[in-house]
Amino acid sequence: MRVPVSWLLEHVDLPADSDSLTADAVGEALIRVGLEVEDVAPIPASTGPLVVGRVASVEELTEFKKPIRYCRVDVGPEHNEDTGSRGIVCGATNFAEGDLVVVALPGAVLPGDFAIAARKTYGHVSDGMICALDELGLGDDHSGILVLPPATADPGDDGAALLGLDDAVLDIAVTPDRGYCLSVRGLARELACALDAPYGDPALLGRDLPAEDGDAWPVRLDPSSQCRRFVARRVTDLDPTAPSPWWLRRRLLLCGVRPISLAVDVTNYVMLELGQPMHAYDAATVQGDVVVRRATADEKITTLDDAQRALDVDDVVVTDDSGPIGLAGVMGGASTEVGTGTSDVLLEAATWDAPSVARAARRHRLPSEAARRFEREVDPAVARAATDRAAWLLAHYGGATVSPGVTDEGGVPTPEPVDMALDLPDRVAGTRYERGAVVRRLSQIGCAVEVAAADPGDTGGAGLRAVPPTWRPDLTRPADLVEEVLRLEGYAGIPSQLPLARPGTGLTLAQRRRRQVSRALADAGYDEVLPSPFVAPAVFDAFGLDADDDRRNALRLANPLDADRSLMATTLLPGLLDAVVRNVSRGLRDLALYQVGQVVRPGPDDPPEAPLLPVDHRPDDAAVTSVLANLPAQPLRVGAVLAGAWERAGWWGSGRPADWADAIEAARLVGRVYGAELTVTSDVHAPWHPGRCAALSLGDTLVGHAGELHPKVLEALGLPARTCAMELELDRLPLAEDRPVPAVSSFPPVLLDVALVLDQAVPAASVVSALRDGGGDLVEDVRLFDVYTGPQVGEGKRSLAFALRLRAPDRTLTLEEASARRDAAVATATERFGARLR
Repeated sequence: MRVPVSWLLEHVDLPADSDSLTADAVGEALIRVGLEVEDVAPIPASTGPLVVGRVASVEELTEFKKPIRYCRVDVGPEHNEDTGSRGIVCGATNFAEGDLVVVALPGAVLPGDFAIAARKTYGHVSDGMICALDELGLGDDHSGILVLPPATADPGDDGAALLGLDDAVLDIAVTPDRGYCLSVRGLARELACALDAPYGDPALLGRDLPAEDGDAWPVRLDPSSQCRRFVARRVTDLDPTAPSPWWLRRRLLLCGVRPISLAVDVTNYVMLELGQPMHAYDAATVQGDVVVRRATADEKITTLDDAQRALDVDDVVVTDDSGPIGLAGVMGGASTEVGTGTSDVLLEAATWDAPSVARAARRHRLPSEAARRFEREVDPAVARAATDRAAWLLAHYGGATVSPGVTDEGGVPTPEPVDMALDLPDRVAGTRYERGAVVRRLSQIGCAVEVAAADPGDTGGAGLRAVPPTWRPDLTRPADLVEEVLRLEGYAGIPSQLPLARPGTGLTLAQRRRRQVSRALADAGYDEVLPSPFVAPAVFDAFGLDADDDRRNALRLANPLDADRSLMATTLLPGLLDAVVRNVSRGLRDLALYQVGQVVRPGPDDPPEAPLLPVDHRPDDAAVTSVLANLPAQPLRVGAVLAGAWERAGWWGSGRPADWADAIEAARLVGRVYGAELTVTSDVHAPWHPGRCAALSLGDTLVGHAGELHPKVLEALGLPARTCAMELELDRLPLAEDRPVPAVSSFPPVLLDVALVLDQAVPAASVVSALRDGGGDLVEDVRLFDVYTGPQVGEGKRSLAFALRLRAPDRTLTLEEASARRDAAVATATERFGARLR
């Protein structure tokens, strides 16, 4: 919310020695009590002579293609020429003779270092400039010059003082739980608390209005509408041509609201001042009684933006005999709009159901300032004060007559009292506040506080009962009151001390292993990402999963943040692939990303939801055990994706694209962190390419899959060609406390190569396993370094060339020993797969 500092300070009784309070100091004070002040923007400075002028005459210069006027402007005896005025050339046409305007005289410098000087233009000497709002730094409206209401000032008066150019505007981000701060009333109260100064509530200001006599208009509230209060006042004989006073227009402009007419400006002003959105009806167009109800099927309304909208049965509408005349809390109807000739106005201030307004605003795509406030709850007790304030302003500045009747349907619910131990804020903060601070702070925010002394023999100490104010529906439990005391006393006063860890404790074995996995992948060149844990149902179709694939059995969110992503992820791949798409769209095409995180895998017998735990007290062990027993499985997994080049090209040579082997190697790297060597076998498993997919196992336990993704999956998700991925379930890998330390031999190795001809269907990983088994414990490493297919090996065959490294831990191997082990390894491969030496 944007609000000028001067408006806030008007309701805070500061000491006489506080004249030096700057806008920055006001912003810092609001930050101290927990508000998010995003910007403190002083009004751009203007220097030099800036005065009020009265247009004495206007001469239309018709010889030019665009409208040009030569005006004589009375700028006061001190600044006028001998003719009693100054000549100024102006291109605006929204003013007439006798209007009051703001004039920048030669020597003035407007915002943006725009210097004003006398100069000849369009055949006349322009001795100054008649200013528009944006030229004065009071907004961005350049549709015409600023015309002041009559009798606002006299020619020659100081324009800078009249415009209040020494002010500043605060831009405050109001969180959803603090809707009362979407008003000067709420923000000024917060500022008074921060400065520990007396506060003047604008809702309590007296109004000189006629005594109440009967209803202003017959109104009926249907129970289905859930409207808590509806207040209406009527004003008649309003002068529709009466302009809004300058002070009111200025405040609206600085708050980012465009002035329109007196009736509309007054309702907007009261909303900003008191936080109560209002609506003004042209009473002459309202037909019969006003009824507030839910809309019926096939009902329509034309709103103030001239759009016809089909209503939903969940919408709350204000109706008369003609049908809907307003979408409650969102926007009024065009049929009862206050126009340029309206003199009979019906003012409405209501308290609507917050969820209903929120749904209607989103359903009809009508985010309005009124809906923004109703969504966050509006003080039901301020509705009467708002209508009185608006009626008084229309009577005072528009010559209207306030009818004595007031309609007030519904009521103000009494907030539930909250009981709290008097020393609870001390115990929560870990400090001791001065005596009386708790009661004083709760009273400052509007609570009615009663302190009860401790009973004899009661070790619990004194307590208090606080009745929250009607504008704070968020204060419902002792923790809420504690938060108010702590933030008003200042978070800086809470000691910052880390709790001591018990000796001998630290990370668990699982936590250490998880960090080691993350570090290993990062060292290998992968970047960690943290994608969203929510996925769209359509992703499983894009993956090509079968209808009975258990990965489709995902947990559905009751209230998703994004309607398109309503499921909990059963695999890490959707989030990782989303990250690839996002990075590629931003120009990053060579990617190696990984994630370590949990997935949610509900079983067929899992209940649809776990039992809810109480929030007003600690649940017992049986309740906690019941919740844990009903939670779905959440295994820990690691996933990685590769796209583009794994080795980039450069002056050192050509690069190499990432392929399925790199994805498999990433999985094997994770296995080695756990001290396990994963077995790689060919497999068919969506969303991987059936010919380039490997199953990774530890013994008989399937741990995960790796390889190149299917081309149809890449096309459906907009991924780069040949994108590869791997995913392992870390919970299926053993957590050994003491992993064997690798033995390092000081003796030289013997390096031998073998080339074996086998059927093409024989997996290379199986051959490696056979060579290791046949060579025994002297085989330190087996590495595939070449694959050949062609006429030399025959149709349906291929040649696999392996490099064997053999080494003994206690001696140097002889060539005969190494050759014997090589022959034994080849014999094992021949026995298992029919291999022959090439």
